[in-house]
Amino acid sequence: MDKREFLKASAGFVTATVMPGAWGQEHQDQPEPRTNWAGNYTFSTDHVHRPGTVEEVRQVVKSCNKLRALGTRHSFNAIADSEENQVSLKRLNQITLDEKARTVTVGAGVRYGDVASVIDARGYALHNLASLPHISVAGACSTATHGSGLHNGNLATAVSGLELVTADGEVVRLSREKDGDKFRGAVVGLGAVGVVTSVTLDVQPTYQVAQSVYQDLSFDKLQHNMEEIFSAGYSVSVFTDWQQHRATQLWIKRRVPAGDANKWHSEYFGAKLATKKLHPLADHAAENCTDQQGIPGPWYERLPHFKMNFTPSSGQELQTEYFVPFDRGFEAILAVEKLRDMITPHLFITELRAIAADNLWMSMANERKSLAIHFTWKPQWPAVRQVLPHIEAALEPFAPRPHWGKLFTMAPEKLQGRYAKLGAFKDMLAAHDKSGKLRNEFVNTNLYSS
Repeated sequence: MDKREFLKASAGFVTATVMPGAWGQEHQDQPEPRTNWAGNYTFSTDHVHRPGTVEEVRQVVKSCNKLRALGTRHSFNAIADSEENQVSLKRLNQITLDEKARTVTVGAGVRYGDVASVIDARGYALHNLASLPHISVAGACSTATHGSGLHNGNLATAVSGLELVTADGEVVRLSREKDGDKFRGAVVGLGAVGVVTSVTLDVQPTYQVAQSVYQDLSFDKLQHNMEEIFSAGYSVSVFTDWQQHRATQLWIKRRVPAGDANKWHSEYFGAKLATKKLHPLADHAAENCTDQQGIPGPWYERLPHFKMNFTPSSGQELQTEYFVPFDRGFEAILAVEKLRDMITPHLFITELRAIAADNLWMSMANERKSLAIHFTWKPQWPAVRQVLPHIEAALEPFAPRPHWGKLFTMAPEKLQGRYAKLGAFKDMLAAHDKSGKLRNEFVNTNLYSS
């Protein structure tokens, strides 16, 4: 099953605050699914709290011995799991635009699709979006999830303020302007610094984007023109199935200022301009994909790959992603390509994207302009689990950093060695959570075990 099969039409997005009930009550109108979005991971507890206010979050946190926050369930591993308690933040759905400060503050339950149309109607935009707009802002930023663009930082780089509830129930507010290292350590907090209740994002004037797709880009052309190709648009994605030494598709998304001629060449480094709308999997219908063929539209209707008025209803796929230094990106591509016959039988598609370096301590792009190599796998975990160590070994010369919310098999000592600020981050966790209330097996294994 692929994205075409699991995207279905949804109702309009929530833009108003829902009236809360008593903290910790089960709300039977929308029972929380007990698996992640893809269905590959079943959570270890049925004890889910659903607070509707920050005060209710405080009471939940103080009442629990162990707790993990639950967003839109888009992680593919155990990062959001708990054997005792989870707190769903879905009901924290306020959206407040501050035009003077050029920021928008959103509750931890707000998805990118919720906020985009609200701020665009007021003449504002975010700097970037991920390929799916259905993920929560708080969850995406806490795991350094990203869009694409050689000069675009991950989604967390737009965070200018953060409100969270620490393990003792204290409300802590941090800002980029005032809190320096403490802020840079907390933004990509992996759910362990505190339960995020709201996030403040920078906004900018709204803009138009046009995207076009080119087919069959030779890896030989990519090798000698990496920088130029990944700079061909504001956001660029290269798709490959690792066969025939080529990219099957090149998606280029360009900002279109007023008066721009919006011209697209029929050929780009030998790749041919598509004459019809395409799905990343070429043999699948593209009705759920955002508009292509150079047709300009609002930023939030072009930067994602899939339409915002569609939502995942079941996602029977697996995802893995590794970040490597961009300046060695093509070497890394060649290293993975050697495994093509092992990879392809279990693969839907691989997407290559560029992400700008940032200064967030636990970001996969921390202090390193990066190439992200993303694998969307068929739901065949036993086979994929056998393939991942081979990919990780092939990428080892490039010090790969796996996406925190996706599947990997990297040994904890190697993962820990990838983050220069890990010691300071663990000091922060100890200061805010002396008993390890917000830590789970995923955090303990990957950050603390050797």
